Amino acid sequence: MLESTVKTYFVYIMASKSRTLYTGVTNNLVRRVYEHKQKLIPGFTKKYNLTRLVYYETMPEVRAAITREKQIKGWRRAKKIALIESLNPHWQDLSANWLDAAGG
Repeated sequence: MLESTVKTYFVYIMASKSRTLYTGVTNNLVRRVYEHKQKLIPGFTKKYNLTRLVYYETMPEVRAAITREKQIKGWRRAKKIALIESLNPHWQDLSANWLDAAGG
């Protein structure tokens, strides 16, 4: 699936049903999305019920992932929406089948 022996980093966007957005970075996307969905970590995503993974991309290096995350966070909302819709036009939860992989 998404795991391999080579370290991979992920820049991802979570959304609520009302399309509030959160951009983050992680080295384990399945675990991190599970944490968001189960509201295990206090903060923005828990407060605003951001439980749908609507976009992600992979990076081979942590510095590149953090740079990309900061770039996306600096964009206007319309540009973030265009990015999401370029790969996920219907805003489907890309992690819908992952719960078993994360132990949930």
